[in-house]
Amino acid sequence: MKLLAFSDLHRDLGQAAELVAMSAEADVVIGAGDFASVHEGLAETIDALAAIATPTVLVPGNNETEQALREAAARWSAATVLHGGGATIAGLEFYGLGAGVPVTPWEWSFDLDDEAAAAMLAPCPEQAILVLHSPPRDHCDSNGSGMNFGSPALLHAIEEKSPQLAVCGHIHESWGCESQIGETPVHNLGPKGTWIEV
Repeated sequence: MKLLAFSDLHRDLGQAAELVAMSAEADVVIGAGDFASVHEGLAETIDALAAIATPTVLVPGNNETEQALREAAARWSAATVLHGGGATIAGLEFYGLGAGVPVTPWEWSFDLDDEAAAAMLAPCPEQAILVLHSPPRDHCDSNGSGMNFGSPALLHAIEEKSPQLAVCGHIHESWGCESQIGETPVHNLGPKGTWIEV
């Protein structure tokens, strides 16, 4: 199964067009949040991506709310929005949790604290593909100056549920980073599109 996964598009319509072209080679596409920038530009970014006909899983980032993403993606027939829920797509189990976790310093941000994130991840089945916006603590979560911004709750969930793959974004300085938690590979994606075989 060939996955095309990306995060943090932030209204880049040129890159959205690139992802549409790349998606023809994918079995499933994953968009791990932050399609908008500070709640602006969500509809046009999702409209640009909606040319993707491949089954697609989306989670909200901290730059758009779950409700706004569901409304923007309502006309995109190939897309499934997940936030504290799962779906089976192309025979694979996916579970998604978006938002900034833990809470960011920005008043405008769509965030969850670790306790809320843990509760929303509790139903995640073992061995699913876990689609997150925020990274787990100490894995692909460095801002480049040695500070780590990932979530202890997301780390614990991966340790407990052993997903076959975990993808995230959110921390731009860690785009392209790969890590491992137990048997689970972890990828911080970025907007360019990452190919992953499962």
